[in-house]
Amino acid sequence: MSNQPTFVKASPYQKDVLALPVTDINAASKWYSNHFGMKEVERTENPIPTVILERDGVKIGFAVNGGDAAQDGAAINVTHVEKVQEEIRATGAEVGETRIDKRDDGSSWQVFFVVAPDGLCYYFHECIDEKK
Repeated sequence: MSNQPTFVKASPYQKDVLALPVTDINAASKWYSNHFGMKEVERTENPIPTVILERDGVKIGFAVNGGDAAQDGAAINVTHVEKVQEEIRATGAEVGETRIDKRDDGSSWQVFFVVAPDGLCYYFHECIDEKK
């Protein structure tokens, strides 16, 4: 198993992880590239301006769709959650502290949050039971 921190899966809080609401796709592309280590892989203007970014095969998209960014975001399952947190913090982004979440199935997850300048919230998480 690699010691490199990776994105494993992204799930939206609302409807579509490939169309998270933003007001400026250029600003979104730049911020998420700089702070989450993502790369732009697709951009369209029709039917609405949309940009898709990718890291480690995991895609997250942003669209000028009129949605409320403060009510949306994504849960991002990662490996080496502490290293992901360090990476993001090193870019100057505001990063929440880690905590342990216990799920209904009894599993334990190490997590932290990032609220991006566009208002979208991200829940980075890794199951720590798998490390035993």
